[in-house]
Amino acid sequence: MSLFGDNTGYPDLELLCEKAQVISIRVGRAIKEQRKNFSANQIEEKDFNNLVSFVDRAAEDELVKQLSSAFPEAGFITEEDSTRPRGKRFNWIIDPLDGTTNFVHGIPCYAVSVALADGMTPILGVIYEINMDECFYAWKDGGAWLNGKAIHVSNTKELKRSLLGTGFPYLESGMHEKYIALFGELQRATRGIRRPGSAATDMAWTAAGRFDAFYEYGLAPWDVAAGIILITEAGGHCTDFSNGNDPIGKKELLCGTPAIHEALLPVIQKYFS
Repeated sequence: MSLFGDNTGYPDLELLCEKAQVISIRVGRAIKEQRKNFSANQIEEKDFNNLVSFVDRAAEDELVKQLSSAFPEAGFITEEDSTRPRGKRFNWIIDPLDGTTNFVHGIPCYAVSVALADGMTPILGVIYEINMDECFYAWKDGGAWLNGKAIHVSNTKELKRSLLGTGFPYLESGMHEKYIALFGELQRATRGIRRPGSAATDMAWTAAGRFDAFYEYGLAPWDVAAGIILITEAGGHCTDFSNGNDPIGKKELLCGTPAIHEALLPVIQKYFS
């Protein structure tokens, strides 16, 4: 049965978000159980510094199965299987295990990330940070939430008082020198920079006001789709490095509080213009 019910053609996003939360938490807890007996010889390298395990693939299969049942009208954009059918309008964009390298090495920061997109615009997002048992979620015009409580980006106004999150573009040759130079300037201009190793978690923490902003180059749609709707609904801004509205297509993401986002743009544009 279709969930469509208004003149936008959207499904009931609040109801669908509730279903996506249940599914994400269920899969996340299964991932945590798998970690107890996981061995590093159960991984393979898709590319240098780009790992995948049977856990990623099994979790993705389960997410696809359950999300298909929750909203059959949608297709899929996924990390581990590019052959899955895409929908004409709506697609689930999913990362079954964001932070695989952390998972493999036993570092307790990794998440399930699930978004529903209209075209490539996220309209619903769930990020379940597995080890802290924190479920962040949002839907269009519905606000942003963490375990049932409303969240908002921080009130930080000055760059010198901000704490930033970032990641490093391993697969983008020629970017490292510029990226490290940018890192050095921002390290001196802020209270510090953290690199937890899960972009989805970084964005969830930005939506909740733990980070004042997050930036990274070279991210894929499944890394950022859920976080974009979370931060937007939490009162923040998400753009590419040129302040455009295509962070997914350009693989450049700057997100955070309105004030810190504005302060960071000219600094980032010195290195990426």
